[in-house]
Amino acid sequence: MFCYDIIIMNGRDIVNKRLIFHIDVNNAYLSWSATEMLKKGYKKDIRNQVAIIGGDEAKRHGIVLAKSMPAKKYNIVTAESIYSARKKYKNLLIIPPDHKLYKKYSDELYEYLSTLTPYVERYSIDECFLDMSGMNHFIKDPEEFANEIKSKIKIKFGYTVNVGIGNNKLCAKVASDFEKPDKVHTLYDNEIENKLWPLNVDDLFMVGKQTAKRLQSLKINTVYDLAHYPKEKLLKNFKSYGNILYNYANGIDDSPVENERSELKGIGNSITLPKDYENKDDIKVKLLELSEQVGRRIRKDKKYAYVVTLYIKYNDFTKLTHQRKLKNPINTDDDIYKIVLFLLDEVELKPIRSLGIRLTDLTTDKLEQISLFDNIKNNNDNIENLQYTIDELKTKYGKDIIKRASIK
Repeated sequence: MFCYDIIIMNGRDIVNKRLIFHIDVNNAYLSWSATEMLKKGYKKDIRNQVAIIGGDEAKRHGIVLAKSMPAKKYNIVTAESIYSARKKYKNLLIIPPDHKLYKKYSDELYEYLSTLTPYVERYSIDECFLDMSGMNHFIKDPEEFANEIKSKIKIKFGYTVNVGIGNNKLCAKVASDFEKPDKVHTLYDNEIENKLWPLNVDDLFMVGKQTAKRLQSLKINTVYDLAHYPKEKLLKNFKSYGNILYNYANGIDDSPVENERSELKGIGNSITLPKDYENKDDIKVKLLELSEQVGRRIRKDKKYAYVVTLYIKYNDFTKLTHQRKLKNPINTDDDIYKIVLFLLDEVELKPIRSLGIRLTDLTTDKLEQISLFDNIKNNNDNIENLQYTIDELKTKYGKDIIKRASIK
């Protein structure tokens, strides 16, 4: 029985303990393609065949985007070339990706999940966070409720999902990865010692291959080792990124579930890189370009942003978002760029496929919190006025009329 029509708008005030669900579509591209093909009369389910979703080599998408379980038995792996995959199984079924279809299925899932709670964040095209905090009086058993959601999605849409449950977004996301497909897992605060700490350190969110190697060189092999490693030594070896590693290893994450309504009020730009970027100077050049693009757009709207978010997609198709909430809102290129560089320093540097910047929590009021001893207001106003003048010149004479001498 499914009882989903109750929404508690102020539910988060009922209890202090957060309750977060992470919904992750199992093998999304392949599942969505399979579901659509079956709807259109295709006789076989490609999820049960040696099949992949693969793109166009000429457009730099000639790689395996998703694979079936039978394909996995032939050691076909995500992100390898289609040419390589074909050599492993000559009769390999290759289905081209349909991103419009995936967007449609993603939207349908988001709309359904939004009937369960007003606090839904679309983390990626196939992942959503749900903040169910304060609904404990209506959700007596979170695991039972998650299983009902999972079953409802399977019946209603024709594909399976994993549901992770935790007291924050990090733990909910880690839980949804424990065992797949079609499972519900929990990782509550009181389960961190038994469920999170025994994992290999490279199973922790935000720890990629290169970071794992560096950690292992410090004799940090498990999440337990990382959680109990002296924090000051992590900061020495990884700078501010060490703080994130330490917190995540201890299951600490206070990031909010950002619903799409607030996301739509933001301004953003992204770019798919012509090749995988790993050199930090090359990445900085692209981030500067994006900073100037979003800066010009936000100034055109006469607005300022309190939140700056950096989006990264790595070459293994894992995604990362990292943001910073500011005391004073900003809208100049330099301010945006400085915050983005700060965020870049806090994430793992490995081959990057695409980059993006988004400005949210927008305001039309420029409110600055300064002390009695600060004397920066006039200087900031001068910089902002100069920025508007540059915008006008670029609009009138083209974006190349003024160029920077260098980047920092």
